[in-house]
Amino acid sequence: MSNSSRGEMKTVIVASHNPVKIQATANGFRAMLGEDFRVNPVPVSSGVSSQPLSDEETLRGALNRTERAAAIAPDADYWVGIEGGLEARADELAAFAWVVVRSRVTTGKGRTASFFLPDQVTALVREGKELGEADDIVFGRENSKQENGAVGILTADVIDRVKLYEQAVILALIPFKNPQLYL
Repeated sequence: MSNSSRGEMKTVIVASHNPVKIQATANGFRAMLGEDFRVNPVPVSSGVSSQPLSDEETLRGALNRTERAAAIAPDADYWVGIEGGLEARADELAAFAWVVVRSRVTTGKGRTASFFLPDQVTALVREGKELGEADDIVFGRENSKQENGAVGILTADVIDRVKLYEQAVILALIPFKNPQLYL
């Protein structure tokens, strides 16, 4: 029997230990569905490269994360996969993330806005570094991907990773807010 059918607080599993993804999920669920949820991290592999380099691969990583989290924690009410990725646009790299939210009956997907990386960061990614590692090298940071990330660094925290991902969590929750439209 699921937690929700017993009248208890619903459980959301985030397929990551990254505090940014956990906070964005908690904020998005609270904003969109208007209640508190127990948000628990479960680290799983995305099943894609450590730095996805296409829209399709990034979405596949988020989908894989939800599936794997559901297999590990089958009694939860929701499973959330968040995968950041990059995609080449001419000589530039656009950064974004996909969010997938799944319940037993519904799946929702949302994508963040995109932004373009500076040339120095792009060059390091093209040499094989992950975006977070490239950011740390260029900006003299440490573990920025678990803090404000490239978007926070580049916008001086006007938009940080939590804010960027939170909006996509909200978008992925549209089918849960409007179930009559997503039969």
